Amino acid sequence: MGSAQQRSTLQRWFISGWRHRGLQFCLLWPISLLFGTLAALRRSLYRLGLFQTGRVPLPVIVVGNVIAGGSGKTPVVIALVQHLVSQGVRVGVISRGHGRHTQGCREVLPSSPVSDVGDEPALIQRATAVPVFVAARRLEAAQALLVHYPQTQVIISDDGLQHLGLARDLEICVFDDRGIGNGNLLPAGPLREPWPRAVDWVLHTGLQPAFAGFRAQRTLAPYAVRADNSRITLEQLTKERTKPLLALAAIAKPEDFFAMLRAQGLVLARTIALPDHDDFANWPDSDHAAYTIICTEKDAVKLWHKQPDALAVPLILTLEPDFLAQVDARLSALLTNPTQPTLSSGHGHKTS
Repeated sequence: MGSAQQRSTLQRWFISGWRHRGLQFCLLWPISLLFGTLAALRRSLYRLGLFQTGRVPLPVIVVGNVIAGGSGKTPVVIALVQHLVSQGVRVGVISRGHGRHTQGCREVLPSSPVSDVGDEPALIQRATAVPVFVAARRLEAAQALLVHYPQTQVIISDDGLQHLGLARDLEICVFDDRGIGNGNLLPAGPLREPWPRAVDWVLHTGLQPAFAGFRAQRTLAPYAVRADNSRITLEQLTKERTKPLLALAAIAKPEDFFAMLRAQGLVLARTIALPDHDDFANWPDSDHAAYTIICTEKDAVKLWHKQPDALAVPLILTLEPDFLAQVDARLSALLTNPTQPTLSSGHGHKTS
């Protein structure tokens, strides 16, 4: 666990340095200039048609961000999918499958090992039960999804604002309380690309938005889920206290999860913060037999095969009614006038 915790410490060091322009910024700024130049060149090649953008014959919604690190994209995808399904829309999801140990395109099934498909796609499939496909090229994932599920009406891409190989009709850019940090590109700052840039909606998942946009409220469910999908309420965990609680999180901001647990009245005997997307390959389960382990759902889909008694507390994300109304209206117009399959040399997204 030592190396994982060292990586987590290094990750937090980078994130903390992205909030201001200190020594870390000065050291990394020249690399940021190179990063920005290469990114601008790549965008130009798409605009000139030297790189092509493929389109599929149905609306594509990209839920992404412009800052590195978790900003809450996947919970937004889950909430949006659940909303659209409740409206009778047949939805499919595509993703790169970050952290997986496989290549090519594949469907995410309930039985799929997380190492084959990635933790976030596995979580999305478990939470929504809609078709989910992963591929390095999002266009390939979208095409495969349509072959296997031709009745799909809308595709949502988990991440991919910077993936210009797939044309999109609507873009949602997600921010947390970091906003744009120090406003600089990687690695001196948190930005994957310059901001502002044209998107359809800005959505804030934090408590203190740095600028205008819609807001999403994040709360923990009042229960924890076991590997067999049975539940135990957090109130029961608080009262029983048969074993001390060990909270762990392999997410971008683990302290946020720990704080939310404590706010629910849970007393945490220990906390373990691991790097985002850690695969728990070196998890020493025998070292923690004296604890009740509590974690995020994203962690649980990887941890349960080694620690089947671990408890996962779902994150509930609530989207503003006005935001959903706007998405519904735009999507209804797109479904009435379906997109034709073409190749585009542009970015493939609407401007706002």
